Amino acid sequence: MAPERPFRYIDGVVSLELDQERCIGCGICLQVCPHAVFELADDKARIVHRDHCMECSACARNCPVQALRVEAGEGCVRAIINEMLGRDCDCC
Repeated sequence: MAPERPFRYIDGVVSLELDQERCIGCGICLQVCPHAVFELADDKARIVHRDHCMECSACARNCPVQALRVEAGEGCVRAIINEMLGRDCDCC
């Protein structure tokens, strides 16, 4: 069961991508996502809370048609390191 108020990570750095044309609307991504990033609309998954994604890649690993892609941990880690080093984020 997804938490009532998902944790929000750094805005705009998540590598999550959804190929709507490949999606078959099975809802597995909704079941495995710990932060309620997805919803089903018109028999397809849709990203509704992108910045809640923690890049665990549970959705991509469990998608039976490979409609999801995520670089596990990449976005947040890069943004945090670049911020600490005083660099502009090159990952967004």
